Amino acid sequence: MTLDPQIEYVLGLVANSPYPEFHTLSPARAREIFEDTAAALNIRPEDVYRVEDRRIDGAGGDIPIRIYTPRKPAEDEKLPILVFNHGGGFVIGSLDSYDSLCRALANRAACIVVSVDYRLAPEHKFPAAVDDGLEAYRWIGGHAAEFDADGGRMAIAGDSAGGNVAAVTAIGIRDEGGIAPLLQILIYPVTDGTPKTPSHHEFAEGRLLTRANILWFYDHYMTNPEDAENPRFAPLLAEDLTGLAPALVIVAGHDPLRDEGIAYAERLRQAGAVVELSNYEGMVHGFLSFADAVDQGRAAIEQVAAALRAAFSGR
Repeated sequence: MTLDPQIEYVLGLVANSPYPEFHTLSPARAREIFEDTAAALNIRPEDVYRVEDRRIDGAGGDIPIRIYTPRKPAEDEKLPILVFNHGGGFVIGSLDSYDSLCRALANRAACIVVSVDYRLAPEHKFPAAVDDGLEAYRWIGGHAAEFDADGGRMAIAGDSAGGNVAAVTAIGIRDEGGIAPLLQILIYPVTDGTPKTPSHHEFAEGRLLTRANILWFYDHYMTNPEDAENPRFAPLLAEDLTGLAPALVIVAGHDPLRDEGIAYAERLRQAGAVVELSNYEGMVHGFLSFADAVDQGRAAIEQVAAALRAAFSGR
C-alpha cells in the first residue's frame, strides 16, 4: 500500500522543518522540539466543559493528571472514564502535547478523559512509566466520584509508548486486582522489547518514527539489556494473556511498530479476548494527531469514540 497523499504532505512539512532527529539531541531538547511540533501539527483543540489539572500520590512521587469533562453532567449523573496514556517513546511527550486528542475523544465518546503524565526516562528508567500507569489507573477508579465520574465504567487507552503502558496496566489489573477496564485501546503500541520485526526494517527511515529514534528511546528507558525480555516492558512476551479486556488495536501500514501491534492483537485473540484490529494501510505512526489534515486520522478518532460508546453502554 502506498502512502496516502495527505500523510505525504505532512511528511513533507516535517522534512522541511529545521529540527534535527531526536537521537542527535539531549532528552531535554528533544522534549522541547516535540512540544513545538505538536503545537504546529496536532489537531486544533476543541472546547470542553471543564479541564482540571491535579497531582496524585504515587510510590515514585506525584503523578500529574489532567481531567477533561466534555459537558456538564445532569443531576446525579456519573460519566464513564477513559484513562489515556500519551506517547513519546517513554522519553518525550506530555499532557500538553496530547491535549487536543484527549479533548476530541472526550467530546466524541461522551466520557471523562483522564490523561496521565507518567514519569519519563532517562531520569526515571523502566519500570517507572508502567508503575505510574497502574497506580494512576487505580487512583482514578477509586476517586471517580470526586470528578462526577463512574468508577465502575472505565476504559484504558494509549498511543505508542502509552499503548505499552495501557497494555501493561490491563495485565496488572488482572493480576493484582482493581476495576477491570471494559475496553483497552492500543494505538500503534509498543509491545516488543527489541525492534526486530520486518516493519522495523522496512520503515526504518522517512516515516516520522525512525529506527534510530526508537533505539535511542529504548536505550534511555532500559536500565540494562535484560529489560527487553521483561513482560512489563514487552507485553508481547507475557506467558499468559487470558482474562484481559476486549481490545481495539490500531496500527499504521507504514509504521515501524506495525508488526508488533498486529502480533499483540493476535496473541490477545489466541488467549480468548475479543479483538478488533484495524490497519490503516496508507498511514504512518502518529496519524491520529494529524486529523485536521488527514482524513484517516479523523476516521480513526471516530472509530475509537464509537468503540468507547459501545463499551460504556454495554453493547
